[in-house]
Amino acid sequence: MTYPVAEIFTSINGESIRAGEPAVFVRFKGCNLNCSYCDTQWANTPDCEYEELSLEEILKRIKDTGITNVTLTGGEPLLQKSINSLTDSLILAGHRVEIETNGSIPIKDLALRDRRPFFTLDYKLPSSGMEKYMLTDNYQYLKEGDAVKFVSGSVHDLTKAKEIIETFALTSKCKVYISPVFGDIDPKDIVDFMIKNKLNDVRLQLQLHKYIWDPRMRGV
Repeated sequence: MTYPVAEIFTSINGESIRAGEPAVFVRFKGCNLNCSYCDTQWANTPDCEYEELSLEEILKRIKDTGITNVTLTGGEPLLQKSINSLTDSLILAGHRVEIETNGSIPIKDLALRDRRPFFTLDYKLPSSGMEKYMLTDNYQYLKEGDAVKFVSGSVHDLTKAKEIIETFALTSKCKVYISPVFGDIDPKDIVDFMIKNKLNDVRLQLQLHKYIWDPRMRGV
């Protein structure tokens, strides 16, 4: 059993519940979506360089960092058939495991496991071009430690985010974040929208790593 790993690196969490905390990132090759603003498109191409790593090899690399937080990302980590074996092993080893998923793949099996990872689900808004693939059935399996993230590039996107947040009562289930498509919308416009529409318990979140390092830099 091996996993197609595009990179493993240590940085800070740039977003979601543990934003600002050190974390080890395991980025898998390949995604089932193709968002217009994707900032890791290189990991989704057929010619992406990657390593086929065993479960044991991944565990060792993570252990050697001495970091507790582990973020499984991509690409799309839920495309990995043995992802449950990896999350189980990491949790047993004492890690806090977060899965960043694009919101189009069922989380039920992992969400109902005794050793349950945390989830950060995207809802792909209209400007992504991928909204039709969103699987809102996932929301029934969310818990307080999970999050739904709306990456917004326009007021139209923000209006749809508000609709989804309210329709599924997301703020009563988990944390909810709105982030800007970097360079497409001024964060101040998001703040104005949130205040005008009384989006209580919704948080604006900027991708910290894009402000600390060059937005195009990999491995951060």
